[in-house]
Formats: sequence, structure tokens, C-alpha cells
Amino acid sequence: MNIGQDIRDELARQERTVSWMAKKLGCNRAAVYRMMGKSSIDTAMLRRVSLLLGRNFFRELSAEVDKRLDG
Repeated sequence: MNIGQDIRDELARQERTVSWMAKKLGCNRAAVYRMMGKSSIDTAMLRRVSLLLGRNFFRELSAEVDKRLDG
């Protein structure tokens, strides 16, 4: 799972802009682009993004871990 790409995909799915997300997170667009370019992010930021976008990225990460442990 590439969390940055998943956030980018969700933002596009919701037809939201990077500017909108940056404003809601209280940062600039460059910071959002950097976050979306990473394969991992800080858990506090992931919580904020999950709440903002209404998508539980933690559940998805957990499911991936479970799948690897079972496989």
C-alpha cells in the first residue's frame, strides 16, 4: 500500500483540490504534494487526513498487515 498515492486517489475521487486539502489541514499545497509523494506518513497526519476525507486509511493499512501475516 502506498499511502500517499491512496490519499491522492481519494482526493481525486472526491473531486477535491490540493488547495482545498491544504487549507483544511492548515498547510500549503507544497506540503500536501510532498505528503502524497511519500509511501508513509506520520500517524497523527494520517488521522487528520482520514477524518478530513472520511476514509479510514488505518483500517486499510491494518487489513494489509493482517493479509501479510496470514500469507
